[in-house]
Amino acid sequence: MSSPVLVEIGARLYAGDAPGVLSLLRQGLEDGVPAATLLEQGLLRGMDRVGQDFKAGELFIPEIIVAARAMHAGIEALRPLLAADAGKSAGKLVIGTVKGDLHDIGKKLVTVMMQGAGFEVIDLGHDVGPERFVEAVREHQPELVGLSALLSTTMPMMRATIEALEKAGLLETTRVLVGGAPVSRAWGEQIGAHGYAADAVSAVEEARALLSRRADG
Repeated sequence: MSSPVLVEIGARLYAGDAPGVLSLLRQGLEDGVPAATLLEQGLLRGMDRVGQDFKAGELFIPEIIVAARAMHAGIEALRPLLAADAGKSAGKLVIGTVKGDLHDIGKKLVTVMMQGAGFEVIDLGHDVGPERFVEAVREHQPELVGLSALLSTTMPMMRATIEALEKAGLLETTRVLVGGAPVSRAWGEQIGAHGYAADAVSAVEEARALLSRRADG
């Protein structure tokens, strides 16, 4: 059973109360609770609840944004201690909104949810060309690449990016996950993506499924 401070961290995160989250994290550390426990049983459980209620239609984008800010504040506070603990990452993701598309909020939500699920995320931002994705994959060697598009006119750039990754020989070790308002699973399959996510919560589920299938051979 979770201790009261862990439960309250999750509750404060759900409410988007960043100062409250930070205060409770300090209290937990003073009480001898390990940083990894504060992350996994406090912050991550709170973010899981946010994700579940968002998917159920009980929370909306404004609530997600304030919860995400509280999550970021908590992660940043714990980062030095977590780095010292050198805990195992769930995986590494390079993510960006494709070239020609300046929309960012959906991708940022995916980034927060993936970080909350224990993934290391390299966010390339928006208007990212195929060559930049290739460079980032070569540099960071992620298990996953996330491509976001919020405009139907930029969807073909997803295909171009996947083709560039394939030409560079990088799809042997990396799986591509696509998403965004106009994107569908059928489109993802058509352009050679390995997975599709309709929202930030689904992105975590799909990423875990892709890595699990890869591990199983």
